[in-house]
Amino acid sequence: MGSELISLTKVILISMASLLYCYFIAPKLPKGKFRLISFLPVFSLFLVLPLYVSSAFLSSSFAFLVTWLTTFKLVLFSFNLGPLAFDSKLSFPLFASIAFLPTRIKHSKTAKYAQNQEEVDKEPRPKIPLNLPAKVVIFVMLIMGKKYYEIVDPIAKLCMNCATLYFYLDMIMCLSNVFVRSRFGVEVSRPFDEPYLATSLQNFWGRRWNRLVSETLHNAVYQPVRYEVGGPRWMAVVVVFVVSGLMHELLLYYIIRAIPTWEVTWFFVIHGLCVAVEIELKRALGKRWQIHWVVSGPLTMAFLVATAHWLFFPPLLR
Repeated sequence: MGSELISLTKVILISMASLLYCYFIAPKLPKGKFRLISFLPVFSLFLVLPLYVSSAFLSSSFAFLVTWLTTFKLVLFSFNLGPLAFDSKLSFPLFASIAFLPTRIKHSKTAKYAQNQEEVDKEPRPKIPLNLPAKVVIFVMLIMGKKYYEIVDPIAKLCMNCATLYFYLDMIMCLSNVFVRSRFGVEVSRPFDEPYLATSLQNFWGRRWNRLVSETLHNAVYQPVRYEVGGPRWMAVVVVFVVSGLMHELLLYYIIRAIPTWEVTWFFVIHGLCVAVEIELKRALGKRWQIHWVVSGPLTMAFLVATAHWLFFPPLLR
C-alpha cells in the first residue's frame, strides 16, 4: 500500500509538471504542427505512466483521464481548438482542471457541436431524470447486490453490469462537474443524457452516452477526417469508432496487462458500421425513416446489451 501511494504521487507530480510545460510553452509557439511536436514528449510520458501503478482501479482511471482524454485535449490545443482553447487565457488551476478532469465546459467553441447534437434526434421522448444523490444510491445498491448476481437470471445479471458501468461513470463525472463549477464558477455540461432512453444508435453514441468523449472524438477525429481529408460522413464516423475501440483496448491492457484479444475493438467497429448505415439510411429515406420511440428505444437497448454481452464484457469478466 505504501509503495503504491508513492508510485501514485510520482505519477501525479510528473503529470502536473508535464501540464505546466504545455501551459507555458504553448503561448511561445504558433498553433499547428510546431506546437504539436513540442507536446510529443508529454504524450509519450502519458502513455507509460499508468504502468507505474499496479492497482487496476488507479491504472484504468489514470489511463482514461490522462492517457486518453488529456492527450486528445492537448492535441486539439495544439491547433487552438477544443476545451483548453478558450477565447481568453486561462489560469493554470482552471487549465489543469479542464485538462485532467472529465468535465465539459460550456463556451463558444463548443456551442456549434452542442447545437448539432441537439439535432440528432428531434422526436419527443419520455424523461426519467435522476439527480446525483439518486444515482449514488442506485450505484451503492448495485455494488451491495453484486454477491447475488450469480443467482439471478443471466439477462438480469447482464443488465446489472451495464447499469453499474453507467452509474459509476456518470457519478464520477458529475462529482467532477460539481468541483469545477463550485471552485471556478464556470458553466458545465451534463456528462450523460439518460442513455437508457436512446432511440437509435446514432442518438445513443452521438448525444446521450459519455458526451465528453463524444465531443472530444468529434473534434479530434471526425472533423479532420471529414473536412481536412475530405472523407464522406460515413467514413469519418467509422474512423471515430475504430479510434475509440483502440483506446478502449488500451485501457483494458492497463487493467489486465495481457495481450489484447481485440474483442472490445470489434465491439466499437460493429457499432461504427451500424451507425454509418443508419446515417446513410436516414439521409436517403428522410422522414420515412422515423420510427416511434416505443419501438426504436427497446430495439436500440437490446442491440447494445447483446453486443456488450458478446464482445465488451467478456474480457473484463475473464
